[in-house]
Amino acid sequence: MKKILLLSDTHSHIDDTILKYVAQADEVWHAGDIGDLAVTDAIKKLKPLRCVYGNIDDAIARLEFPLHNRFMCEGVDVWITHIGGYPGKYNPNIKAEMESNPPKLFICGHSHILKVIFDKKYNLLHMNPGAAGKSGFHQVRSMLRFVIEGDKIKDMEIIEMEKRV
Repeated sequence: MKKILLLSDTHSHIDDTILKYVAQADEVWHAGDIGDLAVTDAIKKLKPLRCVYGNIDDAIARLEFPLHNRFMCEGVDVWITHIGGYPGKYNPNIKAEMESNPPKLFICGHSHILKVIFDKKYNLLHMNPGAAGKSGFHQVRSMLRFVIEGDKIKDMEIIEMEKRV
């Protein structure tokens, strides 16, 4: 069993609220637009981190983190990328892989819109945790927390932080 904290679009922002949830997780997954690597450094001091770079991330972040991160967590095939799209509207750059070898859990960021959708066509769960940072159009900062046990994804929680100012 692994307790996962999923965040995205920190845009260089890390605070005690985020770190409180990091400390409660077994692993932290970041779906890109890190901003300053001080964000990922702070997370890595507390917990293991799986991360991808996003469109705002610089060359240093792109050297440290991949564009796509596909791995097994317990019995779940996970694919994290920053600009992935949504069921029915996936990014054309990933569509062929999605059709030939879909994961069980597909995660992206970028939109700053929190969504959890089951894709019946590919039999996968799509997650976007919204945005944990303060930059962007979103009004409420958000993250997702869930458990992976064997091949099950369960106990999903939406974490809403204070309104962005």
